Formats: sequence, structure tokens, C-alpha cells
Amino acid sequence: MTKVAINGFGRIGRLSFRQLLAKEGVEVCAINDLTNVETLAHLLKYDSIHGRFPGDVKVEGGHLVVNGNTIHVSAERDPAALPWAKLGCDVVVESTGVFRDAAGAGKHLTAGAKKVVISAPAKGDIKTVVLGVNDDIITPADTIMSNASCTT
Repeated sequence: MTKVAINGFGRIGRLSFRQLLAKEGVEVCAINDLTNVETLAHLLKYDSIHGRFPGDVKVEGGHLVVNGNTIHVSAERDPAALPWAKLGCDVVVESTGVFRDAAGAGKHLTAGAKKVVISAPAKGDIKTVVLGVNDDIITPADTIMSNASCTT
């Protein structure tokens, strides 16, 4: 089971969540966003483009519970202080648009994640990967990569 955390639960973070939830062998273990958990639940439930979320979404004890699965929610500004190691997060989807270089995205690695996928064009010497186009350039040694742009 690959455990994925999402940093930034705006439009791209929520769409990533929906896609990840449908994948076999993937568990969304955490969401970090500065918005309160009640608002995050509401925005996930009711999407103006994609419609209502096709499952059960509620808040219990400060956590998001989706289809019976409890997801850790935090509101931490510094990615290095996130509990990725404690939660066993393998991959972080960095969808804030803020941490786009190796120093910023690398804070997720410092916090214990093994890999980071940036949902925006990266700055500096970070691979940009478009699935189905150049995903053959990914190596096991890659720890930070960009998935091009959220509009690609």
C-alpha cells in the first residue's frame, strides 16, 4: 500500500484526492491545508465542476473521514514540520503552488516523505514528467519531480 499525503487542498489537491481514492493500492493518509477541516470537507463534498463527491465525507475529532477511512488533517505552514514520518507517508503531492524548488519541496523529505510530486512547473534542476510522454525518464533515485503543470 502506497501512502500519499496532499499538501494544499485547493482545486488541484481535491482533484488529486478524487483520483488517488480510485486507485488500487493507494491510501491518502494526510492532508495539510491552512483552511479548517470543516471547510475542507464541504469543498470536497460539493464541487462546482465535478459535482457532489460520490461517497461519505464527514469530520470526526479534527480528522476528515471519507468512506469510513480516517485521514489526518493539519494546518502547518512549514513542510519540514509535518508528521510525514510518523504517518508513514511515502509520497507527497505538493499542490500549494508555493514549494516549487528543491529547497522548498525538499522540506517534505526532511519531514519523512520518500518522494514529492509537484503539481506545478518546478524551478531549478527538477525533472518535469508528463505521463505518457516522457515518464521513461523517471528513475528510482528521483525524490522530487514536477508533473508539469496543473493545466497539462
